[in-house]
Amino acid sequence: MKKLFGTDGIRGRANSYPITPELALQVGKATAMVLGAGGSGDRRRVVLGKDTRISGYMLENALTAGMLSMGMDVLAVGPMPTPAVAHLTKSMGASCGIMITASHNPACDNGIKIFAADGFKLPDEVELEIEKHILSPDLAEEHVACERIGKAYRIDDARGRYIEFAKSSIRNLSLRGLKIVLDCANGAASSIAPLIFRELGAEVIEAAVHPDGLNINAGCGATHPENISRLVREHGADCGIALDGDADRVIFCDADGVEVNGDRIIGMIALDFKRRHLLAENTVVVTGMSNLGLHRAMKANGIHVEVTDVGDRYVIERMREHGFNVGGEQSGHIIFMDYATTGDGIISALHVLQLMVRANKPLNELASFMTVFPQELRSFGIGRKVPLDQLSLLPRTMRECAAALGDSGRTIVRYSGTENKIRILVEAERSEHVSEWIEKLCAAAREELK
Repeated sequence: MKKLFGTDGIRGRANSYPITPELALQVGKATAMVLGAGGSGDRRRVVLGKDTRISGYMLENALTAGMLSMGMDVLAVGPMPTPAVAHLTKSMGASCGIMITASHNPACDNGIKIFAADGFKLPDEVELEIEKHILSPDLAEEHVACERIGKAYRIDDARGRYIEFAKSSIRNLSLRGLKIVLDCANGAASSIAPLIFRELGAEVIEAAVHPDGLNINAGCGATHPENISRLVREHGADCGIALDGDADRVIFCDADGVEVNGDRIIGMIALDFKRRHLLAENTVVVTGMSNLGLHRAMKANGIHVEVTDVGDRYVIERMREHGFNVGGEQSGHIIFMDYATTGDGIISALHVLQLMVRANKPLNELASFMTVFPQELRSFGIGRKVPLDQLSLLPRTMRECAAALGDSGRTIVRYSGTENKIRILVEAERSEHVSEWIEKLCAAAREELK
């Protein structure tokens, strides 16, 4: 069982274990030991990026020192979206890529995401091997000879490389005539995303593009879509686009300021791809959190829906396994496997804008393909995490809920992967059923997990 790696790398509060410079040094050394043989060329190289958190400077230097001490060259790209690091890792023939970020979390959190040479996230067995070295008492004595110490380089054209790659995903289609609000969460895309949309001809109203190290995700970005909703109405824009801190996910709003989440984005893209005979295996991949309304709409249009556990890594694994090319999460992680190896908020936004231009339709019309089921998700702290099959009251209440809702509703109960919390979701055709069963399930959970 992994002790450091969670569902998306190593994450925690900056300057507290495990997000300390001491552990980052060990992560750098261990990653070099396990992944250093990949890539291409004579030298072993790692692409190293970060978001805009102040703690990124500290972790960047510690990771760099660890890599260099093991003979790895470090290609530092500075503040850069997570999907850009994944792309550059593959395109530059690096052995691996590392992104320093805590995604949509507050500024005082940080984390370390690692990509393999092909730009994909690491499988569990590789993370376990890296962990084994990190936690080994012998790691401190592992070094290469002085003549083999690595070199560190600053890659000045990294931003331009990714900008051109992102634009090419829609074949540089003009977005002239579109007026958009763009919220970059004061994060990694702040100096990149506005350029991409402007270069393609869109009129861009910028928001949250002035990071100071402490304001990333602070009341802005994909977790606060109310900002783009307000600004779209104020400026009479065609839509709003909100990225998160590392720009691997995106949330929209339409011209009326109504939120358009990941489910609607996946669905409208799937329908467009199907019409153009581009949807691989006539299938989309989503997690168990996606709304039942999406499932019904896809079924009505002859599109199969594959369901995975929560987490974009599981969506990607299923897509790779079966050759699917469209998938994602309700939260806004959208994966276009034809172009990217991970969720990419900018590329997702470009495809939605391209669809608006080609179809000559506003976003609200494109998003109207599905009727959303009422849904409520609650998350709260608990005293202990007990496997659900070892409980009695909560599983019994879940069975009663399933019997009452039948095919017109569902419930999902799961523990947080990083916190001592439980998450309970209830979805049904009628909102009163949602309210009734969410109360019963939460009461049962609180009673048994004190």
